[in-house]
Amino acid sequence: MRPIPRAETIAAIATAPGVGAIGVVRLSGPGCSAVLAALFRPGHPGFAGFSPRRLHHGTLLDSRGEPLDDVLAAFFPGPRTFTGEDMAELHCHGSPAVLAEALAACCAHGAVPARPGEFSRRAFLAGRLDLTQAEAVAELAAAASPEAARLAREKLDGALGRLVAGLRRRLVELRAQLCVAVDFPEDEVECLPCAALDAAAADVLAEIEALCAAFARGRLAREGALVVLAGAVNAGKSSLLNALLGRERAIVSDEPGTTRDYLEETVSLDGLAARIVDTAGLRETGDRVELMGVQRSRELLAAADLVLLVVDGSAPLGQAEARLCAELPAARLLCCVNKADLPPASGENGAREILRARGVEGIPVSARSGQGIDSLARLCRARLLAAAAPSDGRPAPNLRQTECLRRAGGELDGLRRALAEGLPPDLLCCHLDAAAAALADVTGEITPDEVLDRVFASFCIGK
Repeated sequence: MRPIPRAETIAAIATAPGVGAIGVVRLSGPGCSAVLAALFRPGHPGFAGFSPRRLHHGTLLDSRGEPLDDVLAAFFPGPRTFTGEDMAELHCHGSPAVLAEALAACCAHGAVPARPGEFSRRAFLAGRLDLTQAEAVAELAAAASPEAARLAREKLDGALGRLVAGLRRRLVELRAQLCVAVDFPEDEVECLPCAALDAAAADVLAEIEALCAAFARGRLAREGALVVLAGAVNAGKSSLLNALLGRERAIVSDEPGTTRDYLEETVSLDGLAARIVDTAGLRETGDRVELMGVQRSRELLAAADLVLLVVDGSAPLGQAEARLCAELPAARLLCCVNKADLPPASGENGAREILRARGVEGIPVSARSGQGIDSLARLCRARLLAAAAPSDGRPAPNLRQTECLRRAGGELDGLRRALAEGLPPDLLCCHLDAAAAALADVTGEITPDEVLDRVFASFCIGK
């Protein structure tokens, strides 16, 4: 992305592609008022100019000066705007053709098409957002679940930026205390004791490691978990998939081996996005195609964040299910005792009790009647989030932010080793400087332009 000339006025369609009731064209830059004056004809005879931050009704003209649409327009004077500049919005009908013509009209009167992320980049350059907040704008727009939206909103409110900035201040203060011995070697000035420096560095390092651990939780919310349905043939895996989806997706049949390949769908598990996979039933078979499906099932089981072992609660526990319980760690395994609306095979909750004795948590469900499905979704969500990272209130960094945090943590590890080896203060300061610089990269305080280019190039146009 080339550097953004601050004199340009940019314009973009800010709503998602496709037909909708309303579509918004957004402008930012010093020429916003001139574009509005050229394109907007007020619908009220007493119109005396745009009142800041108020919607005005009127007609939008196209690039030839012909009426294009009945619109609402608003003007937002800088610097108290998202980008820190003058901004404007045109609220049109959501026809892609109308929006394209509206954008062309804006460009015909001096605006230029915005690049991906250019509005957010201008907000960052104007100091309206730090880099973690700017990235949170894109994460919130792309959130595929309420959990992903919640985590993005936390960062948009500045939680991660404030925490990282606080850690960086602590390192800067440590360096100020340490560098007395470097800057005034001739004077008898008492330097920070090694034990105190090591303890302070350890405290900051612990906070950084806790933030890095929260990355897994954020990745799970942003990308969705991989949940695999496994079990013997006719245990009810396909019926359970349909129940979780709330629609008929998988073919359900009494004929063994109906599911020969795997089916994958996206589902919300109590607000957490998940890719749920219905696999071929685990059994011995001479059918070559079905055998390939069983092999693929085992590959998916190895990669799954959570395995839902579906057993028929009205029948004895089979050998295939017992082997699976022995092969998979209990932390990644949850048993769905299906057909809970039928009498159990042996005693009350027989299969559930047997599995519990093997250390596998179970929950009774009925894919046919819907019994226990909501409870299963809540339990899956809790198990997945608990496995990713403890919920300790820390914001969840993204991959770029986590890499910066790991760099900072590596430098603090190096500092502590250097202290143990008795290295001189000037070398210790190098580690502190590098750690503080890595934390500054998280918030964008000293981030190079090429890094900013990569960050904002991944944004959608209009953000």
